Amino acid sequence: MPDAPLPETALAFLRKPNPAVMATVTANGRPVSVATWYLVEDDGLLMLCMNADRARLKHLQNNGHVSLTVLAADDFGTHMSVQGHVVSIKPDEGLADIDRLSRHFLGKDYPARESPLVTVHVAIDRWFGWSGGRPLQY
Repeated sequence: MPDAPLPETALAFLRKPNPAVMATVTANGRPVSVATWYLVEDDGLLMLCMNADRARLKHLQNNGHVSLTVLAADDFGTHMSVQGHVVSIKPDEGLADIDRLSRHFLGKDYPARESPLVTVHVAIDRWFGWSGGRPLQY
């Protein structure tokens, strides 16, 4: 698994609205995974949003390590996994960040406006890609 930084071709793959699953670890070491939306920011950080009362937020606050696997929307055999660490957790004021995510994935603002959300930024430490039965070459 190469260390960051990611090559531009890998970033281009991650910038597409592909399905993704994030994994965190509970306080007792149990892995937890959940489907999620994500964006790659201009500075290379991953941006995630979640409800302020989600268990995964508590996991990230207790253990700032996260893994994200992104699957090509049109080819399940092409995917990229990244491992990283949380660099910031802040309220999503005005739901601006979740709206950015929703527009990226759905083409419209996020419809659920009632619950407070937080934005989590993750620095990528390591990554690996796979396609056609072999490692992705970037």
